[in-house]
Amino acid sequence: MNHRRPMRTRLRQDTGSVALYAAIVIVGMLVMIGIAVDGGGKMRATERADAVAQEAARTGGQEIDAGQAITGESIVADPGAARAAALRYLAAAGARGTVAVSDDGKRLTVTVTGTYRTRFLPVLGVTEMPVSGHASAVLVHGVHAPEG
Repeated sequence: MNHRRPMRTRLRQDTGSVALYAAIVIVGMLVMIGIAVDGGGKMRATERADAVAQEAARTGGQEIDAGQAITGESIVADPGAARAAALRYLAAAGARGTVAVSDDGKRLTVTVTGTYRTRFLPVLGVTEMPVSGHASAVLVHGVHAPEG
């Protein structure tokens, strides 16, 4: 009885299975790397959008209504000037967004919107991800930091 023949047949049947396994594992690893890289990229883009929104809100918050401030009535934003200043900041930063001034003129809210262009995920058909950042600036008057 010759036992070598069944072994050869079995080895021939396994030909290519290692290459197929390696291809599947490599594709899976590339997908995981892509998710990690592009997920991190989206997080950085969101952090930047938040930072730009914060600075735009601060910039707009500096545009106070001089008439009310000089008379001592109140410290409130000049809605038109505050909105325009915040939008100028967004444009200078290369960002798009919206600016809202509260009815009482004490709060400026900035929302920045954009997209993150993916680097690895286009392989899966994901070429970009939406990104947004939000911030508010509140005008306060007469508040002092505690001593100590």
